[in-house]
Amino acid sequence: MKNLEITPSVVQYNSFSKSIIAPVLMAVLMWAVFMYEQYFNVSFNSYGILPRDFVGLRGVLFSPFIHGDLSHIVNNTYPVLILGTAIFYFYRNAAKFVFFYSFLMTGVWVWAMARSSFHIGASGLIYAWGGFLFLSGVLNRNKRMMGLSLLVVFLYGSMIWGVLPLEEGISWESHLFGAVAGLILAWVFRKDGPQKKKFQWEDKEEEYEIEFWNMTQEEINAYYLKKWQEKTSEQKSPEVSYKYVFKPKSED
Repeated sequence: MKNLEITPSVVQYNSFSKSIIAPVLMAVLMWAVFMYEQYFNVSFNSYGILPRDFVGLRGVLFSPFIHGDLSHIVNNTYPVLILGTAIFYFYRNAAKFVFFYSFLMTGVWVWAMARSSFHIGASGLIYAWGGFLFLSGVLNRNKRMMGLSLLVVFLYGSMIWGVLPLEEGISWESHLFGAVAGLILAWVFRKDGPQKKKFQWEDKEEEYEIEFWNMTQEEINAYYLKKWQEKTSEQKSPEVSYKYVFKPKSED
């Protein structure tokens, strides 16, 4: 009987050096804006998202790079680096789209539905990326990605409370809309990134699964025996033909 081939799906990842470029650039811009504000004693808070104000739409682009104080920017920097690098490393094809739509979806929803106040900081994007990585790992059923999902929960599990209006001065709307955006993007790009290893015999099991649910073990064994016999009967040995050539004996 012909052996079944073990051919798990192969996913190519970006190199670490390429994966960290976008997150590092974003972190550098965040710190450049913050240092400029501190050095020149100015504030760019008015460039944040101001809901339902036409001028406030510019905050969709600018607000992730604006932070209120040192603690704010420090707490947002390392998640940007860790989660951003993970997305670019594991999700080679979807990473750029996830970054772009995280900005767009989170920012526009905050502008349309949040409180009338300036919303600043990268926390909305962090919630979007955390939600994306968590749900993607679960949907793909890949052990490595599920481990990454658990790591996200372990490191940022307290993020769940950030989507509730529990603390004054915190844009919980950005957190909530960012998390929703991340979950939606995880579903849209569920075919990208590492997938659960699938072998040839799994396809066979799925093909015959509907026939097994009401069968006894003896019937299942007989079923597989029949399939094996069909396979072996199809693999006949090729016919071999022989051609004989007679040469008359030469006379001395």
